[in-house]
Amino acid sequence: MTNATHTTASTTGGASRRAGRREWTAFVVLLLPLLLVSMDVSVLYFALPSISRELAPSATQQLWIIDVYAFALAGLLITMGSLGDRIGRRKLLLFGAAAFGIASVTAAYATSAGMLIASRALLGLGGATLMPSTMGLVRTMFRDDKQRSRAIGVWSGAMAGGIALGSVMSGIMLEHLWWGSVFLINVPAMVLLLVLAPLLVPEFKDPAPGKFDLLSVPLSMGAVLPVVYGLKEFAADGFSTPSALCVVAGLLLGAVFVRRQRTRRDAMISRELFRPGRGFGAAISLNTIAAFAMMGSAYFTTQYLQSVLDMSTLRAALWSVAPSLAIGAAAPTASALAQKVNRAYVVAAGCVLGAAGYALLALAGTDSLWTVLAAAAVIGMGIVTVMALVSDMALASAPVAKAGSAASLLETGQELGGALGMAVLGSIGTAVYRSDLPASAPAAARETLGAAVAGADRALASLAQQAFVHGMQDAAVGGAVVLLVAAVLAAGMLRGPAAAARAEAEAQAGGAEDESGASAPARVAEPVV
Repeated sequence: MTNATHTTASTTGGASRRAGRREWTAFVVLLLPLLLVSMDVSVLYFALPSISRELAPSATQQLWIIDVYAFALAGLLITMGSLGDRIGRRKLLLFGAAAFGIASVTAAYATSAGMLIASRALLGLGGATLMPSTMGLVRTMFRDDKQRSRAIGVWSGAMAGGIALGSVMSGIMLEHLWWGSVFLINVPAMVLLLVLAPLLVPEFKDPAPGKFDLLSVPLSMGAVLPVVYGLKEFAADGFSTPSALCVVAGLLLGAVFVRRQRTRRDAMISRELFRPGRGFGAAISLNTIAAFAMMGSAYFTTQYLQSVLDMSTLRAALWSVAPSLAIGAAAPTASALAQKVNRAYVVAAGCVLGAAGYALLALAGTDSLWTVLAAAAVIGMGIVTVMALVSDMALASAPVAKAGSAASLLETGQELGGALGMAVLGSIGTAVYRSDLPASAPAAARETLGAAVAGADRALASLAQQAFVHGMQDAAVGGAVVLLVAAVLAAGMLRGPAAAARAEAEAQAGGAEDESGASAPARVAEPVV
């Protein structure tokens, strides 16, 4: 059995060692938790009606069954990323895999709504350990820039594909099995991960982590959770004072958290991540904007397929796989292109491509299946291009010892950006939808398209579908504008850091060749077998 503990304080990954078959095999193993965590975002799309019949949850409990996973995931990412850097990323990965597997079993056999909610919360805890651990391990296993970019590209494509796959898998399984089966698909993969990871995945941790800042744990959760919750409420119900107060409270706690990180020597988030000229902050910001655009478009396309084109949930999920095929290929392609062109321009091009997809979505009518699918594919290709490249850039700019923290900030930005995209673009669509419906329309129909379509009044349903499409068109224009602004920001903010990183990589590659096999200074300890 391999006992591989790597510790490093170097600030660059270097091109001093290319990954071999062992690292790529370990990478495939690390894709297992990534796929499952992303699948669990959408796995309840089909199961909820069956759960409602058997467990009889209240309306509030139904919301918590759906949302508690995302809340736990978002609230704990920063803490778990920092913890993994300190105790070891593989160790945290194994803990997360065990928690995820146990929670999957308890969720599958839950006998009450409360038990299912608790299980979903534990799944979120497991997901929060798995996500930064896998990305942090990718950063430390692949120290050659080209290989790391390729791995991050595949990682991003797998994450996007997992979300689409989750709804399809759950729909197919529920055709033949009971609702708990959608959770049990996690168990074999987690068992496989627990067996293979100690054999194939090396351990990495910070050799000088300093004291763990316990007070920053509740502060980080208090900053993220109220903002995510408030934004989700905006998307679902529009503006309300309680939701606004949640967002404000989260922002205030966020300011306290940031101040603490800037003033403490042993902060949870190292100031070294934000060194001038490395582009880490810009990469985090652009990744957040990309998540804004991705989830904002998904908010409309899923409703369009089901409530405008009147598809069943399973049929809509199957149609959504088509864009995912193109999206999955975009990240590796972008990573290869970034080896030849300044990645600032490739990121900007990805933003422009996403804006073009939104422009296409703005042209959709009430019977435009292929237009909407094409728009979803183009938006997704552009956004995944951005996410893959800025994720790689952020991880490459981070010290290897802080890769888990860097990954957790990337993923927290994605959670916040996704919630913000649904809230902002969803609010635009909702405002237009309600203004287009006649004042005499029933209150339920004015609230949601689903309620209008479910009613017996076909004329009202047709008006509601047209109003929804009008709202989608206006929101798409807003999404296109946001991405065009992001393209300008990417070209300006990333050009210098990207050029510097490329020059550094070339210098390291040249240095490694000159040494003719000698150990490079930045190289970490080799595994002890």
